[in-house]
Amino acid sequence: QVRLQESGPGLVKPSQMLSLTCAIFGGSITTNYYTWSWIRHPPGKGLEWMGAIAYDGTAYYSPSLKSRTSITRDTTKNEFSLQLSSVTPEDTAVYYCAIGPTMPTLDFWGQGIQVTVSS
Repeated sequence: QVRLQESGPGLVKPSQMLSLTCAIFGGSITTNYYTWSWIRHPPGKGLEWMGAIAYDGTAYYSPSLKSRTSITRDTTKNEFSLQLSSVTPEDTAVYYCAIGPTMPTLDFWGQGIQVTVSS
């Protein structure tokens, strides 16, 4: 069974870049037709799909976050990463990775990682 695990810093200063990694266990990031997503859950708000990277390396993003978001992959490490630039306290959230192109078709969610943006 596939398992995903997020990692990265739990505290980021305003205006800096948030960088997270999702490690994949029991599966391959290059498996045909699989897509790997990042989602976040800000406090008091709903889930927000941020973007995804497909099995062929194509990345696509939520229009509202596209200007600040980059999703890349490392096939040698079997992981994919999220970078969110120019963060503000509004970017404070629990960040998740999961399999699937977008909500609601997401499965095998990671446990999530709390990221707080604060000086």
